[in-house]
Amino acid sequence: MNELINRKAVTKVKNYLNKFDENIELIVLDETARTAIDAANSLKTEVGSIVKSLLFKDNDNNYYLCLVSGDKYVSTDKISQLVGLTIKKTTAQECKEFTGYSIGGVSPIAHDNKPKLILIDKNLSKYEKVFAAAGHPYVVFGVTYLELVKLTNGTVNNIVE
Repeated sequence: MNELINRKAVTKVKNYLNKFDENIELIVLDETARTAIDAANSLKTEVGSIVKSLLFKDNDNNYYLCLVSGDKYVSTDKISQLVGLTIKKTTAQECKEFTGYSIGGVSPIAHDNKPKLILIDKNLSKYEKVFAAAGHPYVVFGVTYLELVKLTNGTVNNIVE
C-alpha cells in the first residue's frame, strides 16, 4: 500500500480494527472520499452506504458522535431530544482536537477522546456493507452494519430528518 497507510491517524484506525478483526482491510482510493458523494463515486457504491461521522456537543462540552447514512441529513432536534440537552455541530478545529481526525477523514472509531455517546442512523442497516473513513480522506474501510455497531458500541436510533 502507499504512504497514506503509514500516516498516524490511519495507523491508529488500522490498529483498532485489527483488535476487532484482522481481516478488515483498509481501502486506499484514487480519488477523495471527503464527502459521501465522493466516497460513493470512488467505491462505485450507493451514497447511502457511506458512513458520515459527524461530531456534536452540548453546552456542558459533552461530545456526541453521530454515524449517518451518506444520503441522509442529521436532525439536531432528534439528537437533542435523545440526549436531553441542546446540541450543536462542532467546528472543524473542535472535531480535530477531540477525535484526532480532520473533517473528511473522521473515523467512527479510535478517537483521541471518547464521545459521551455514539448514535448510529438506523438507515445504514439497509446496506450489506457500509464504508467509513479511516483517518484520511483517501482511506476507508468496509464492514457490515452489525460490525459497525459492535466496533463503535453505538446506539441505533432514528437521528435523521
